[in-house]
Amino acid sequence: MPPQDPQSAPANGIVHCAVPAPLFEALDYAKPTVVEGPLQPGTRVRVPLGRRSVIGVVLSTSQHSDHEDKLRTLTEILDTTPLIDDKLLALLQWAAHYYVYPLGEVVISGLSPRERRGEPPAPTGLAGIELNQRGKGLPEHALRRAPKQALCLRLLQKGPQSFETLEQAGVSRAVVRELIAKHLVMACDIKRPPSIQIKPHLPPTREQATAIAAINQTQRHFSCHLLHGITGSGKTEVYLQCIAHVVERGQQALVLVPEIGLTPQIIQRFEQRFGPVIAVLHSGLADSERDRHWAMARDGSAAIVIGTRSAVFAPLHNPGLIIVDEEHDASFQQQDGFRYSGRDTAVKRAQLLDCPIVLGSATPSLESWHNAVQGRYHLHTLKERAGSALEPSKSVIDIRGLDLHGGLSPTLVSAVKETLAQGQQALLFLNRRGFAPTLMCHDCGWVAGCIHCDARLTLHRKPPSLRCHHCNDRQGLPIKCPDCSSKRLVSEGMGTEQTELALQTLLPDTRIIRADSDSMTGRHAMTHLALELESGEPCVVLGTQLITKGHHFPKVTCVGVIDADSLLFSPDFRGEERLLQLLTQVAGRAGRATLPGRVFIQTRHAEHPIIKQVLERPYGELATQILETRLNAALPPSGALAVMRCDSRQLQQGMDFLASVVKSYQPQQCRLIGPLPAAMARRAGLFRCHLIIHGKQRSFVLQAARELAKRAVHSNSPQGLRWSMDIDPAESI
Repeated sequence: MPPQDPQSAPANGIVHCAVPAPLFEALDYAKPTVVEGPLQPGTRVRVPLGRRSVIGVVLSTSQHSDHEDKLRTLTEILDTTPLIDDKLLALLQWAAHYYVYPLGEVVISGLSPRERRGEPPAPTGLAGIELNQRGKGLPEHALRRAPKQALCLRLLQKGPQSFETLEQAGVSRAVVRELIAKHLVMACDIKRPPSIQIKPHLPPTREQATAIAAINQTQRHFSCHLLHGITGSGKTEVYLQCIAHVVERGQQALVLVPEIGLTPQIIQRFEQRFGPVIAVLHSGLADSERDRHWAMARDGSAAIVIGTRSAVFAPLHNPGLIIVDEEHDASFQQQDGFRYSGRDTAVKRAQLLDCPIVLGSATPSLESWHNAVQGRYHLHTLKERAGSALEPSKSVIDIRGLDLHGGLSPTLVSAVKETLAQGQQALLFLNRRGFAPTLMCHDCGWVAGCIHCDARLTLHRKPPSLRCHHCNDRQGLPIKCPDCSSKRLVSEGMGTEQTELALQTLLPDTRIIRADSDSMTGRHAMTHLALELESGEPCVVLGTQLITKGHHFPKVTCVGVIDADSLLFSPDFRGEERLLQLLTQVAGRAGRATLPGRVFIQTRHAEHPIIKQVLERPYGELATQILETRLNAALPPSGALAVMRCDSRQLQQGMDFLASVVKSYQPQQCRLIGPLPAAMARRAGLFRCHLIIHGKQRSFVLQAARELAKRAVHSNSPQGLRWSMDIDPAESI
């Protein structure tokens, strides 16, 4: 595809570039005549695009183009060596093709924020100098009349030197400035050698030792390992010992975690074992920090890189192992823009790097479980908790007909009081923040709804307001009903604020900690919570999903699920899987140290199969049971899905657009379902609809998705309409 506003350019070689624009192909540019030799793939260039100047990444070069007479010349070459190596570049190109997303907007994911702006990579090491081309050409005894300058040249002939080293050798900054003025040396950044001091590891259990040995035996080539360990079985210790094996060989390890909140505890454990040789990458960092850690990963000064989903595209100097912790977690799936799976992309990266990858979870996704059952992944099982910890006891509380106080049954309140009396801690899970999910009129039935979304507004008490948890719109509390003017407005349902208030009444002398996205603000919030719980003081933690994901709270012995019913009856086909995972993960927070744990699940549907069986059967058996249902329905991981999503100002606009894209198209061995309005048809002022592509084989689904994307690109869409393709969607509704 030719660039816009072409102008004539000298025929001195063609450069194929990925540019940050909604284009699915590379653009061709002419190389300036002053540049000799081919440009290396992965280097950045500044190129004209329409009336703008943008940063592009070189993909390849050639001598011919289909648009040779219309090419524009690239403006500037920004790098002498590639910032994106060939294997990372191959991963980015694969991701753009597989997930059907504009090429340049994916390739730019391999650059740090400052690199995307065209600035040089952030420095990571010691400031110093090195010989330039002119300096390297000097004879051995040059500058005899300036002995200090001659000494500096002799030192630099051995390699780049830091200012600290030069000063120790008697070379002052003034001498360095004189050599710079003579155009013999230039500033450089000298790589710090990693100060790795691996501390002795804990003696592994028999199951841990078996898994560690099996993973280490494959660390010279690609293999995928599923580490299925019950909560508290010591999966992190397996990671640490496998990483030690890699780091001792001088290689790097990439560790992906699902949430920012998990990184503080993981970083603390890793630094205790390996020292400060860790780069951290997540959205909570300032750009300057992200730039520096990105560069540390690239030059190898970071032996271990820990990050969330986007860290899968971090540059690595000498990778030897990839780990995806809590691999089942939906947070690894990007839900807007460039929709990709961090877990699946990590598996592809390991394949391209020819190194092993470990997927760890107490509740593996059915996709990973299916791959293990089929023999494509090596399965390692940890069935026992590490140390002297035992599996917690589990019981269901049928709350039908019971008097509840803030959603808490007398049985659960009694169990929490017993726990506190024994000097221990309790954790209560309620997956709804705010005071109540609904505010309604007692007289006419009016319900407070969001003006931008097809959703109810949630009542919050601190500060008093009505909030939409989908578009974040906020409104003041009404004094009377807008429909009938009645002042009898009542709240319905339960939220963490309401339960917190009840706990403060029931337990006036106890520290109550609410842990949800309203109260846990700031990048260090989870760190402070972990430190507070580690102190061992009796307390009650009340939280949402933030507290269920892989956290280690050794003093927590009582766990209560306040409302398991809110997790039941999902319209999405993954609903049962997620319910099973969440209940298992929440239960796993109890009794992780030497003290025995208890788990209580409150429900009005005690007879529900998942509720009953999660108490009695191991996760693997239940996962296999759900998997069989999926296989019979040809749903993932047996079949394949893609969803073409559309946002528009009017619902009919989006429906008509999707209908026009699919018109007269008959995909091979696939069926198209829709167009259909989304389960929440209006969100943030836009109407949403989608088209589902379903087939038994992924190749045919991908083929259909690419054809529909091609048709959409060449169609006339209404102003303001946006569409995207979602491959292997986390949600199909």
